[in-house]
Amino acid sequence: MTILQISILVVVALILGRLSKGRQLALLAVSAFVVFWLQPTEPFVSLVFWLPVATLTITVLTWALTSAPETRGWKQNWSAVGILFGVALLMDLNRYFKLTQVYMSTTPSLTLTLIALIAIAVATLLLTRWQRSHPALQILALLAIIVIFIFLKTPQLTNMALAYLSSVHEQNSNAAGVALSWLGFSYLAFRLMHTIRDRQSGRLPAVTLAEYVNYVIFFPAFTAGPIDRLERFVKELRTPLPLGDEDWIDAGTRLFVGLFKKFVVADLLAVISISDVLVPQVKGAGWMWLFLYAYSFRIYFDFSGYTDVAIGLGRLLGFRLPENFAAPYLKPNLTQFWNSWHMTLTQWFRSYFFNPFTRALRSGKQLSIWIIIFVTQLSTMILIGLWHGVSLNFVLWGAWHGVGLFIHNRWSEFVRNRLPAWTQSGRGQIAMNAFGVFITFNYVTLGWLFFTLSTPAIAWQAMMKLFGLA
Repeated sequence: MTILQISILVVVALILGRLSKGRQLALLAVSAFVVFWLQPTEPFVSLVFWLPVATLTITVLTWALTSAPETRGWKQNWSAVGILFGVALLMDLNRYFKLTQVYMSTTPSLTLTLIALIAIAVATLLLTRWQRSHPALQILALLAIIVIFIFLKTPQLTNMALAYLSSVHEQNSNAAGVALSWLGFSYLAFRLMHTIRDRQSGRLPAVTLAEYVNYVIFFPAFTAGPIDRLERFVKELRTPLPLGDEDWIDAGTRLFVGLFKKFVVADLLAVISISDVLVPQVKGAGWMWLFLYAYSFRIYFDFSGYTDVAIGLGRLLGFRLPENFAAPYLKPNLTQFWNSWHMTLTQWFRSYFFNPFTRALRSGKQLSIWIIIFVTQLSTMILIGLWHGVSLNFVLWGAWHGVGLFIHNRWSEFVRNRLPAWTQSGRGQIAMNAFGVFITFNYVTLGWLFFTLSTPAIAWQAMMKLFGLA
C-alpha cells in the first residue's frame, strides 16, 4: 500500500469507528471494496477484476461449508449478500463511470458478471444444504485451498498459465518472469483453513455471513496480517472496544511509527540491501556484511511497519488485533526469536501442524524424543518456508531455521544438565544472554541469504564472500 492509500483508509476507519448503527455492514462494504481497490495490475487486465471476485467467492463458499444451521437464515444474511453483490457490480460498472483514479474501467461485460454472481449464489445455497450430509466437502475445500496456494507460490506454474491465456486470447503478453499477484491470498488461505479445521473439531463459533466475511477480508489486516482467530475477532466485531484518550494516543502512535518504519527506515535500507545484482560486484567481506545487515533490518522494519499500521487501523475501528512482533532481534535464542517474529504465523503452524504432528509421532511407533523434535521442527519450518514461495531457496531457508531450532533445543538440554549452577548465576545469565543475542541475530541474518536471493548458487556465493572464502 502507498502512503496515500493508507491515509485514505485511516480516514475511513475514523468514520466507521464512530458509527453506532450499521457499522458491521459498512465495514463489510469497505473491506470488499478494498479487495478490488488494492489488487495489483496483472498481465491480463480482466484478472484485476476476477481475482477479487474469486476472493469473495471462496470466502462465501467456505462460510457455506462451515456455517452453523442457526446462522443460515435469509433474514440474517440478505443484507450481506446484497452488499457483496453490490460492490462487485459497482466495480464492474466502472466501465461506464470511468473513475480510473479509483479502479480500472476495462471491466468484463455486465452480463458475464451477473451470470457469475448468480452461479456463486446458487453454489452457496447448495453447499449450505449439502454440508451436513457430505462432510467430505470440507476436506475437499482444504485440499482445493492448498492446491491454489501451491499454484500461486510456484512461478513456473503461474508463468505457464499466463502463457496459455496469452495464446488463447492471442495477446502478446510478456508472461515470462511475471508473478500472478492474487492480493492477500496467503493470509486468506490461513484464515479459511483455520475455520474449516475448527469446524471439523467442533470449536468454530456460529457466525453470520457478514461476520465471517468481515473476519476473512478485514481491510486493516487483509494484505499483510496479523492472522487473527475468528472467535476472538467476532467478539470485538459484535462489541467494539471503546476508544479512550489513551487508546487514541496508542492508535495514532502505532500508525505514525508504522509509516516511519516502512516508508522512511525500510525504504532507505532498501537502497543498500543485499541483492542478486550486488553479490557478484562486492569484493570485500565487510561490505557484504553491511549489505546483508541492511537487508536484515529492512525486512524487519518493512514487515513490522505494516503490522503497526494494521494494528493502528484496527484500534480506530474498535479492534485490538494480535501483536506480530516483539523485538525479535533482541532474543537470546532461536526459539524465542520465532516466538517474537511473525508470531501469529508461528502460532498458526503450532496449532494446526506442529502440535498434531508431534502427538501423532508420540502415539505411534516408539521414537526417540530427539528424533521427534528434529522431524517436527524441521518439517514445520520447511512448511513456513514454502508458505513464502515454492522454491528450493525457501526450502533451504526453512531447513536452516529447523536445524537451528533443533540445535538450540539440544544445547539447552545439555546446559541445563551439565552447567546448571553457572547458568543460574547472575553473571552466567548475563553472559549467556549477550552471547545468545549475538549468535541468534547473526544466524537469522545469514538465513536471509536464502530468503532474498533468487538461487542457492547466488546465496552460496554470498556466504563464501561473507567469510572471505571467495
